[in-house]
Amino acid sequence: MFRATKNILLTLTIACLAGTAVAQAPVAQRAQWPDSAFPERNHDFGTVAVASKTEHVFTVFNPLSQRLHLKSVRASCGCTTPIIQTEYIEPGQAGSILARFNTGTFRGKKGATLTVVIDEPFFTEVQLRVDGYIRSDMVFHPGEISFGKINQGDAATTKTRVLYAGRNDWDIVDVRSNLPWLQPSKTLVSRGAGRCEYEIAVTVREDAPTGYFQNEIVVITNDTKRPDVPFRVSGQVESPLSISPQAIALGSLKLGQGVSKMLVIEGVSPFTIDSITCEGWDVEFAPTVGEKTRHIVRASFTPTGESGPQKVAVAITTKGDQSVTAKAILTADVREE
Repeated sequence: MFRATKNILLTLTIACLAGTAVAQAPVAQRAQWPDSAFPERNHDFGTVAVASKTEHVFTVFNPLSQRLHLKSVRASCGCTTPIIQTEYIEPGQAGSILARFNTGTFRGKKGATLTVVIDEPFFTEVQLRVDGYIRSDMVFHPGEISFGKINQGDAATTKTRVLYAGRNDWDIVDVRSNLPWLQPSKTLVSRGAGRCEYEIAVTVREDAPTGYFQNEIVVITNDTKRPDVPFRVSGQVESPLSISPQAIALGSLKLGQGVSKMLVIEGVSPFTIDSITCEGWDVEFAPTVGEKTRHIVRASFTPTGESGPQKVAVAITTKGDQSVTAKAILTADVREE
């Protein structure tokens, strides 16, 4: 009798321990999932100018088997405005939270803790952090360069002004971009009595790839502390027809010497090619057969104009009443015979 009772108690103890382990597993999962849901918890804006558009997007990934609901987000400081961009995130999908640094109304070193409240599939709070330094002596006007829509193959230039008040010897020593087709430049407009004004021009070159871009140029000053000041640039390069490669490099060749290149031309809807032209060059290609959304064409380029370094547009035009034209850039060093 005693042995039977002991066996029953042992069985019940094992069952309870197993049940406790099963119950604890979901609790552990709940404690750990935010680490994979929020791969980035902190962002430093660095040094920014007054009124410059300064934003950062925190990615939120749903690693769970149920839908995630971002109920709300609040900031510990008015220097940052958090915005939920994706309220519901399905399993395996990603959403985002935007943190906007309010450079127009705050100055100096600022930071904020962003508390994200999640109430589905269960309640939890996750904290994000942003920091930055808003310098009061330097203003961009406007605070962002937005190109809007640009036709591929066309160059576009937009400008902003930098206004400074402070040291007599203050200067912008350089303006840099990490994209070869996004080219910034600076021009001194005025200087005197501790004030300085520069014009910053940003050019999107003809060989910019299609699609949306959002990047930063960096204005480098002669300040000993915080010399680098980022500035936001965005736009959309569009074309119903695209050419690859976008930059056709032919190297060194003689006048009258032909060079062949394989081109891939893609369109939104089926098309045939009507012409391929390039000023100062004779272009030959085999006619395309049938309307397709993608044509692979071998084109022969022969220089017939001037010698010397060449950088000219190659225009490809489709047939039909609603023909479209796309452009690529040809570069070469043409030698005299």
